[in-house]
Amino acid sequence: MDALLKRYCPRIDFDDYADFYDNFRINEPDNFNFAYDIVDEWARLEPTKRALVWCDDHGGSVSQTFADISALSDRLARAFYDELGIRKGDVVLLVLRQRWEYWSVACALMKIGAIFVPASIQMTAKDFAYRAESAGFSTVIAVDDPYVVEQLDQACRLTDRIRTKVLVGSGERNADEADGKQSSDWLALEDLIERSGGAWTRPAGSDTTTNDDTLMLYFTSGTTGHPKMVRHTQVHPLGHIVTARYWQQVEENQLHCSVSDSGWAKFGWGKIYGQWICGATIFAYDWDRFEPTKLLQAIQDYGLRTFCAPPTMYRFMLQQDVASYDLSGVANFTTAGEPLNAEVSTRWEQLAGRKIREGFGQSEGSVLIATWRWCEPRPGCLGKPEPLYHIQLLADADTPDEHVADIGEEGAICVTQLDCNRPPGLFAGYYKDEQRTQAAFAHGRYNLGDMAWRDVDGYITFVGRNDDVIKASGYRIGPFEVESALVAHPAVIEAAVTGAPDPLRGTVVKADVILAAGFKPTDELRVELQQWVKKTTAPYKYPRILHFVDELPKTVGGKIKRAQIRAANAADAGAGTTSNSTNVPL
Repeated sequence: MDALLKRYCPRIDFDDYADFYDNFRINEPDNFNFAYDIVDEWARLEPTKRALVWCDDHGGSVSQTFADISALSDRLARAFYDELGIRKGDVVLLVLRQRWEYWSVACALMKIGAIFVPASIQMTAKDFAYRAESAGFSTVIAVDDPYVVEQLDQACRLTDRIRTKVLVGSGERNADEADGKQSSDWLALEDLIERSGGAWTRPAGSDTTTNDDTLMLYFTSGTTGHPKMVRHTQVHPLGHIVTARYWQQVEENQLHCSVSDSGWAKFGWGKIYGQWICGATIFAYDWDRFEPTKLLQAIQDYGLRTFCAPPTMYRFMLQQDVASYDLSGVANFTTAGEPLNAEVSTRWEQLAGRKIREGFGQSEGSVLIATWRWCEPRPGCLGKPEPLYHIQLLADADTPDEHVADIGEEGAICVTQLDCNRPPGLFAGYYKDEQRTQAAFAHGRYNLGDMAWRDVDGYITFVGRNDDVIKASGYRIGPFEVESALVAHPAVIEAAVTGAPDPLRGTVVKADVILAAGFKPTDELRVELQQWVKKTTAPYKYPRILHFVDELPKTVGGKIKRAQIRAANAADAGAGTTSNSTNVPL
């Protein structure tokens, strides 16, 4: 047991949290490569060890061993190298939802040393074109979904960067003609596999990946401007040992499910890295649309051992008859992505028999704060810091001084002492943006931009962001993107987008809109604007609440006072007066 884990952790069992925090370490070997050193090594040690159990809403099911994924990723690596010309350092976009091929495709790119960029299937043509220009990818591998195919075909008319498109789940497809110009053909992944010679050996010399080489990029939203490109290196997966072993508490040869599309960082947190290092089996349910009853049924029928989902999903499941499902096989429930309401945690324990353990972090790292196996979950609390990161709550994080906030005092969550300790899970910087990278690591620390406070027992409670990024339903949404979409409509002259409390979803996107002359505030216009946002940017970003206002609160300098708007949102929610909302079906 723990055959591979012991290679990277001098010690894996601890008596209590203090022992864990003081003594947990990770050994970083030279030239670590997850595909070779974890996937291929499990295939060598235990060829029949289950790696993946996959199902969908159409009766599809796949079960793969590590030997299966090792062999398939070899064939794909050979095909990508020979037919597509992918080399070490090349960037490839992946839009694969939770297709079972994702794991082998990602491992194949790791074996080559290519950089992959996960993306959501909800991206628009403009999103894809921007990512192509900024990350510099020319190849995209995408699921056979009509919306995704259409958006990528349109993206090819916005940029000439994308030259190769590979479709997963179908044969060769030609895009529709538009404006007399036809995009390049789609290649079928199945055909590439069939034609592949299959033989692949670990590269040597200059083609060998080093620990500092880029493994992957995440695009993450900010409060202003375009999304940033978070760069993770080859040792990033090692940081997720803590995520999987000590927070999610995965067990070797047992099924673990983290609910996440492959386009989000949470997928890396819960559906590949730490879980496979620990020898657990990944369970993936590739649904067309989230239905709480189907997820509850899957937890019961497949006998999941550990489970992680955003708070929003727990809220929706609690709208069902949770007690009628047998969830007793789950030894540990966890959540991350947004703060968990205490009432949700309490009700879940009453109905499912176990408390939910919170975890906290960002796309820029692995789990930073969590309710570990030795910590009793406290509703409303994130938990305690993880040992790989030196985490402090600083009262004034913008100065070189490290003034640690007192007990009960709010402080900025910061990873400090980076000059002498760079954790393997932490990002290496922002891709192709040295200025932003230097700013992110100013004073030898990384300021997450989140505020929290700690109690006398060391438990940390989340307060909120010190910027305006909205966390809704597990997504991070930059207000600037939604405001830009609204203002692009002829009816809108100005807009302010914030997060508003919601009893079911936790937080939803809210827009306060000033109309241009000649337009009247009607329910029909409200729906039209919501649909406009869905079409202009990703659908999940649309404002579920939309208010028409005469003016917006602003500073003397003309900046919108979003904090004031958020305070009003909270007051309205508390008084039960929130209105002017329309839920547009996705």
